[in-house]
Order: sequence, then structure tokens, then C-alpha cells
Amino acid sequence: MFIIMKLQSTFLVEQYVDLNAIQVDLLAVMCWGHFSVRHCVVWLPRDGLMPLLWKPPKQHQLAEHSGTSRYYCSGTMSKHPEKPSVHYSVPEWCNNNNQLSATAQIEQQLSNVIRQESRSLRNDTNCKTLWDESDTSSRLSDRVWEVARWKELLVSCAHKVDEEMEALTLSKTRTEETLAATTVPLEVSLESLTLREGRPGLELVNDPVEEQLKNEVHVIERVQQVLQQHIDEAFEQLCILQKIRQQLTADLQNKMETLDIDTSCLALTITSSQISLKPNPTRIPAGSCTPHEWVKFSQLNLARAQEAMRMSQQMRDDMSLSRVNMQNDLKKQQRATEFALRKRNHQEQQASSELQWQLKNTEDEIAEMESDIFRLDADLQAKMAPLKLAHTRLENRTYRPGMDLCRDEAQRTLVEEVNQLQATIATLKKKLSEAQHSLQRLKLHHNKLLQDLARKKEALALEQRCINVRSRLIPILHGDDTPVPLVLLTNSSGRSTQHLKAQ
Repeated sequence: MFIIMKLQSTFLVEQYVDLNAIQVDLLAVMCWGHFSVRHCVVWLPRDGLMPLLWKPPKQHQLAEHSGTSRYYCSGTMSKHPEKPSVHYSVPEWCNNNNQLSATAQIEQQLSNVIRQESRSLRNDTNCKTLWDESDTSSRLSDRVWEVARWKELLVSCAHKVDEEMEALTLSKTRTEETLAATTVPLEVSLESLTLREGRPGLELVNDPVEEQLKNEVHVIERVQQVLQQHIDEAFEQLCILQKIRQQLTADLQNKMETLDIDTSCLALTITSSQISLKPNPTRIPAGSCTPHEWVKFSQLNLARAQEAMRMSQQMRDDMSLSRVNMQNDLKKQQRATEFALRKRNHQEQQASSELQWQLKNTEDEIAEMESDIFRLDADLQAKMAPLKLAHTRLENRTYRPGMDLCRDEAQRTLVEEVNQLQATIATLKKKLSEAQHSLQRLKLHHNKLLQDLARKKEALALEQRCINVRSRLIPILHGDDTPVPLVLLTNSSGRSTQHLKAQ
């Protein structure tokens, strides 16, 4: 049996293979489109050896060049054809039939292989498509769960930030009210200092009350400075919390939109009416990020919010502690000032009482002195009559005549009486003068006592006004649940009508 191979060339190549002697496998592929004998059919032996090539004789080449190409078979070709028509031999005919059968078998086997491969490909692609769709849906579901989890975390964090902002705002408001309430003690202290500056004369002393009032003013000013600093810090922290809240809100809105989109994508199926082919769906959108960057962004927002809330809580604790410390400091200073004021008031009252007592005694002494001066003057006037009598007697006795003008006992007695009366009168006059000077001094001191008593009464009245002014003081710091009543800010002139209410 012979197999003929026709190459697309300008010469013929023939190969003769004994199919009985060599077992071959049909591994060929048809070439150049049509399954005809004119085209190439390749038969390869099982052992992989290339078939032998045979070059046709010269007359075959001439026939090929002359355009009368045909297939020749060894031993069947005649040198002189009898007719110009091409005749084929029986082996060629058989070979053609066998070749057609072999080609049919080859095509059937190839078709069978292609069909099996198509079925396998269909099964594989269907499984792959179903698996990819299931895997995509599963990953979308996981993504929806993860986005929902982050959404819940952001919502919870946002609620905590809102609560912290409300708490910080409330603490800031209480601190502002506390700062405003310090106006009353400061005004009272300054008014007390101003009132005590009006003390007259020697009553204007730098006493412990003055020192405690100045310390109170210093403490209140320090408290106001600290509270104002806390208020400024709380305002800045509120701005930070507001900015973080906006960032959380923006991230939360993005998460909600993403959740809606992924949920709608998860709900789509191959039978949905919304599906269609899109231009370049696998493109990477501008501004896209990696999952790690996505997680880091939300984690950073949560970390910032937690840090801001921690600082806010610490700030609220500091403000509460500062308010308590300020309350203790002010209470301590107020008690010290009130104690010094009460003590000074007591001293003023004692001094005033002592002056009143001394004034009464002085007045009594003046009255007695005036009575004694009157009696001294009366005694002095009473001594003039005996003196005149003794003078008259002595004068009359000088007119005695002769030897009767003698310095007798009567004369001596009269002289002694005159001398005694004159000494008595001189003593009385001296004592009267001393009494009058003493009375004058008593009256002058009485006037000084009156003036000093008036000053002390005025100072005592000012101290009492200070006490009355300080009665308007209230606890300026309070707890979270302790209400503070309305306070009317008025000074001694009643010029202010401001009201404060602490909550």
C-alpha cells in the first residue's frame, strides 16, 4: 500500500510506506483549508522517524513545469500515454479511497476530541464562572460586613465624641459661671478696701483686716486667671473635637454610601435588569487606595477621636479639681478675712466703749472740778472778810497814843492772823489756779475724747458696713448637682444690677 504526500511547491515529493510492515499512528493535521488530495496530509510513524523523500524523475519535473501536474505511482507509470486524458491506476484509486477514509476517521477523531474538549471547557468555565461569582459574592458579603463593622465603630465613636463635647461644654459653662461669680467677692473685697480707706485720723491703720483683704483680692485674681486659662483650653479642645467630629462624619458618610453601593452590588444577580456591559470596568479609579490604607485611615480617625476624648476628659477633671481647689482657697481666705474683720470690729467696739467710759469719767471729773473750783473761789472770797477785819484792827491800833502803841499779844496775834490769812489766800489762789488749769486740761482732753470717739464710731460704722457688704458673699463654686441662686450685684451705692445664675 502506498501513501502519497503532495507539498505546495514547484516539484513533487512522493513517499512510499508499507502499512503492513510499519505500524503508524494517525497524528496528522490537514493543511491549507480543503480536505482534498492536492493538499498536504502528513503521516508520522510511531517511532518518530521522518519519512524518506523521493525526488521524481526528470519527466515528472517536466510535467510539473508544463502545468500537467498529477500524481505518479512507482511501477504504474507508462512512458508513452495513449491518450491525453489522465488515467489513474487502481492502486491510486484505492489509495485515494483509503486516504478519504483515513481523513474521515481523522476528522471524526478530531471532532470528537474537540467536542470532548468543548464539553470539558464548558464544564470548567461554568464551574469557574459559578465559583468566581460565588467567591465575589462572598467577598462582597465580607466587605459589607467589614464596612458595617467600621460604620458601627464610627457611629459609636461619633456618639461618644458628641457626649464628650456636651460634657466639656457643660464643664466649660460651669467654669464660666464660676468665673463670673468671682466678680461678687472681688467687688466686695475692693469695696471693703475702699470703705476702710475712709477711716479718719489715727483709725486709718494697716491692720490685719487690711492685709487679709489684700490677700483675698490676690487669691480671687489668681482664681480668675486660672479659670480663664481653663476656659480658653476648653474652647480650643472643643474646636479640636468639632474638627474630629466633622472628620468622623465625613468618614461615616463615605462608609454609608459604600455600604449602600456594596449592598446593591451584592443584591445583583445574572437575571437582574440593571446589569450591562460597561466600558473599561477594570480600570483603577483616580484616588483609590489599598485596603491597608483604608483601614489605617479609619483607625487614625478613631485614634484621634479617642485621644481627643481622653484629653477632654482629663481637662474636665482638671477643671473640676481646680474649681474645688479654688473653692477651698477662697473659703479659707474668706474665713481668715472675716475672722480678722470680726476681731478688728471687736477691738473697735472695746476701744469705743473704753473711750465712752473715759469720757464719762472725764465729764464727771470736770463737773467735780468745777464744783471744787466754785468752792475754792467761795472759800477765797470768804477769807477776804477776816483779812479785812484783821487789817482794819491792825490799822486802827496804829493810832493808839504814847506808850499804849505797844506790840502786845493782840498785836502779835493780829499780825499772825493777817499772815496766816494772806498765806491761806495765796494757797487758795494757787490751788484755784491749778484747779482751773486742770479743768481746762480736762475740757481739752474731753474734746479729744469726743473727737476720738467720733472717729472710732465712724470707723466702727465703716467696719459694720464692710461686714454688711460681705454678707452678700455666696459660695461661688458648687458641685455638679448643686444649684446656685440668683445673685444681685450691688455695691454700697446700688449702681449695679447684674444678675448671675450658676447651674
